[in-house]
Amino acid sequence: VLTDPVVPCGQILALRLSIPSVFFLRGLPCSFDLQATQCPDPPSYVPRTFTDNSDHMTFIQRVENLFLKSSESFLCNFAYLPFELLASDVLHRPVTMKELLSHGSIWLKRMDFVFEYPMPVMPNIVFIGGINCGKRK
Repeated sequence: VLTDPVVPCGQILALRLSIPSVFFLRGLPCSFDLQATQCPDPPSYVPRTFTDNSDHMTFIQRVENLFLKSSESFLCNFAYLPFELLASDVLHRPVTMKELLSHGSIWLKRMDFVFEYPMPVMPNIVFIGGINCGKRK
């Protein structure tokens, strides 16, 4: 199943049918993509989304990053609770969002280190940056 994990209905279907899933995404809120693939994600080095921080942060930016990472878990657990309940009903067992996404076979990420900061990744993450770029004139 080729699916976008932002709305994990495709992943729930793939788990129910016991077929592999391929995720096609730019990024997930709350770093669910990094958590599900077990990538290292230290808040002192990896900037949070929407902070406009680079990978070279000052001490104050690192502290801000730590607070944002800790607040993300509360907000995202609330936002993705309906999908966890749906997955638990369909799969007949309790399921968390992290566990649901951890069954992804390949993650096709539409990002490029030219425009982003370098970050640690796992072997099943493939960067396909530039797929949305127009031709240069």
